[in-house]
Amino acid sequence: MLRTVLIIAGGFVMGGLLTELVATLPASAARQFFITTVAISLEPLALDVKVLALSVGPLILRVNFLTVVGVVLVAWFARSLL
Repeated sequence: MLRTVLIIAGGFVMGGLLTELVATLPASAARQFFITTVAISLEPLALDVKVLALSVGPLILRVNFLTVVGVVLVAWFARSLL
């Protein structure tokens, strides 16, 4: 389970880096396709247990084509290490 979470998190980081790299290219239809992002957000999360109060959020997950590519690349690399 932890390995899966690390692969997905690493893939999102790699996908974000790839997106920033592609965003520096000249404007084109392909560039627009690769950097178009869908944002999924959760409202602020509040936890209050009388002794400790914690508020986190809002949490936003931004997904695009290069994020999926990053997850696949990291998963492929992690599999090749086994």
